[in-house]
Amino acid sequence: MRNSRSLGLIGGLGVGAAIHYYERLVKGCEQHGLTLDIVITNAYTPRVFEYVQAKDRAGLAEYLNGYIGRMHAAGAEIAAIPAVTPHFCINELTAASPLPILSIFDPLRVELARRATRRVAIFGTRFVIESDFFAALADVEIVRPRSEEIDVIHTTYVELATAGRGSAEKRDKLTAVAQTLVQRDGVNSIVLAGTDLTLLFDESTAEFPCIDCAALHIKEILKQLTVR
Repeated sequence: MRNSRSLGLIGGLGVGAAIHYYERLVKGCEQHGLTLDIVITNAYTPRVFEYVQAKDRAGLAEYLNGYIGRMHAAGAEIAAIPAVTPHFCINELTAASPLPILSIFDPLRVELARRATRRVAIFGTRFVIESDFFAALADVEIVRPRSEEIDVIHTTYVELATAGRGSAEKRDKLTAVAQTLVQRDGVNSIVLAGTDLTLLFDESTAEFPCIDCAALHIKEILKQLTVR
C-alpha cells in the first residue's frame, strides 16, 4: 500500500490521547488502502499548563513550535495537536508554524452548525472550561458548570491524562455532573473537549448527549491525510 501524507502529531499531552489518535488514524488509513505516515514527538503536559496559567500564548506557541519544527525536519507535511488545552495559542502557533496545523475547533464549528446545537457545556481541563476558548462559536451559548463541578471535571481529567487509563469511578463522576447540567441547566449537549475523556466514553457509550471533539478532529485529519 502507498503511504498517506505525512502527519506530525505532538504527543505527550496526555499519553492516552496520543495513543487514541494513533490507533484510529492507523485504522482509518487502512480503510482507505493507505499506510499511515506519521512523526510523533513528546511534549510535557505540566509545561503546557504553566504557559496557559500564565496566559502566555506567545511562550506556549514557541514551545510547541519547537516540536513542529522537528517534525517538519523529519518530513511531516501537516501537524495536529491531540489535545484541546494547547489550542490556547492556536492563532499564534498557526502564524509561526512551518506546517499547516489542523485545528480541533474547525470541525467542531461545522458539527455544531449541522446539529443546530444552541446550548452546550464544556468538559475538559479547568483552563478550557473557564477560558474563552469556545467563545468564537457562532450562535452557541456556553453554560459553565458550578465551581465545585469544575473541580470534579478538572481533577478527573488530569488524573486520566496522567494515568492514561479510565475507571468506573471516574466515568460515574463525570456522568453525574453531565446529567445534572442537562436536567438543571437545559444543556443540549456536552462538548467532550479533552481527548483523554475517550478513555471513559464516546458519543455511542455516554449516558448523556455529547459531541466528541477528538472524533471530529480525527475524521478531519484523515480527510487531509488521504487526499493529495
